[in-house]
Formats: sequence, C-alpha cells, structure tokens
Amino acid sequence: MVREQFYFAFRNRKVVGGLSVILGLLVLGLVAPLFADYGPNEYVGPPAAPPSGEFLFGTTTFGQDVFLQFTTGLRSTFLVGVLGGGIAALIGMTIGFVAGYRGGLLDEVLNMLTNVVLVLPALAVLIILHAYLGIKSIPAQALFIGAFSWPWVARAVRAQTLSLRSREFVDLARLSGMGTMRIIRREIAPNMSSYLLLTFILLFGGAVLFAATLDFIGLGPTESVSLGLMMNNAVHWSALHLGLWWWFVPPGLGITAIVGALYVTNVGLDEVFNPRLREM
Repeated sequence: MVREQFYFAFRNRKVVGGLSVILGLLVLGLVAPLFADYGPNEYVGPPAAPPSGEFLFGTTTFGQDVFLQFTTGLRSTFLVGVLGGGIAALIGMTIGFVAGYRGGLLDEVLNMLTNVVLVLPALAVLIILHAYLGIKSIPAQALFIGAFSWPWVARAVRAQTLSLRSREFVDLARLSGMGTMRIIRREIAPNMSSYLLLTFILLFGGAVLFAATLDFIGLGPTESVSLGLMMNNAVHWSALHLGLWWWFVPPGLGITAIVGALYVTNVGLDEVFNPRLREM
C-alpha cells in the first residue's frame, strides 16, 4: 500500500512540483548563509544598491545584503512553520483523538474548550500577549501560533475518530485489554495517517502566514531575520517610495512560493490518497 502511494505520488505533477519548490527553497535557506563572511544585518555594501554580481538582490538603504537576509529569512520561515504547525497538530490531534474515542463528559469538556479557543480573536490575543510578554525568539512565536491554531484540527480529528471507534478492529483491540492511548496510537491513528499528513501541511502553511503577518505589523521577534520582518523594514524605510523593489519583492515572493507550493502539494497528495481523484 505504501509503495503504491509512493509510486502515484512521484507520478503526480502537483506533488513533484510543490515538493521541488519547497525543497529548493529549504536547501537555499540552509546552504546559502554558510558561504557568507558577514551577518545579515551587517553594513557591507553601498546603500540602496540594485542587484548586481556582488549583491544578487541588491542592498538596503543601510547597505545590508538583501540576498543574505532573504536566505536567512527562509530558515526562520521554515522553522516557525514546522514548530508552529507541529505544536498545533500535537494539541489538536491529541484533543480530537481523546474526545472522539472516550466520549461522555470528557468529550463535552474538551469540545467546550475547543469552542472557546475557536471563537477567540487570535490576532488580538497575540497583540495583548506581545505587549505583556514580548516575542523574543522564533520558538516563542511558534508556541503562540500553535496555541491558537489547533481548534479546527481537534474538531476534524474528533469527527474521524467517532466514525472509527465503533469499527470491528477497535472493538477487538478493546476486548484484548489495550488501553485508550494504545488503541488510539496503534489502531485509530494509522487509519487516519494520510488525513493527518494533509492536516499538518495545512497547519504548516497557516503558521507561515500567521508568522509573516505578525512580523509585518511589528509583533515578531525583532532580534532575528525573517521574511515578514524584511517587508516590515522595507515599508518602514520607504523602500516602495524610493523604488527599492529588490528589498520587498523577494520576501513577498518567498512567502507566496512556500505557501503556494504547500497548497499544491496538499492537493496533489489528496489525489494520491483518494483513488477517485487520482490521475491515471
């Protein structure tokens, strides 16, 4: 079964194209900064220089290397996507599995908690948290994002678990004396593996967009370099009015490429996992 899915995945142009873009940007973000002899915020060139052989993406109004900032920002973008999406997936899937399998009062309590977090204005809460606590690092930002991105996952996983908990193989596992978490881990979760993978990809893209929004409005970690913070600095220092398109276009295209490639990959994997949608 797994071998068959790999076969159709490598034949699916959406999966191959999306993963190629994601892996290409990931490799660029990991490798390119290693060859730089200076940091992304150091003043190393003439101010506001256009793209050239020496500075591929030009420089900022302070003489900073935009290409180095871009590649360093790719690292931050992937890191916050993995951490934020992973935290949201862990919380949402755990609550969804437990609520759907156990039912009863526990299900009602967890469902009420999910609904409370779901109706909270996440951006407004994050602004308040930033004002009192501050976001000093990318992991802290990812933690905040993950803490408010899980409710829809919990509801979706709960619905899937409700349909699986009455199946014969689950009843057999229950009669054999397996505990709740073991049944969820060994019997229910594997039968939802493809759905869980697609869910994580959506959470990954959502975390990237959320982080870019926070960085752009000045609520991200100012001590690091990110694509959203690059756009924030470009707007703050009037790059658009000065015609410094090479300062704000690359980070915008980078975010669009990552999120777009994730979406295309998600659609392609949906076709791979669903034979009715599969391209023959």
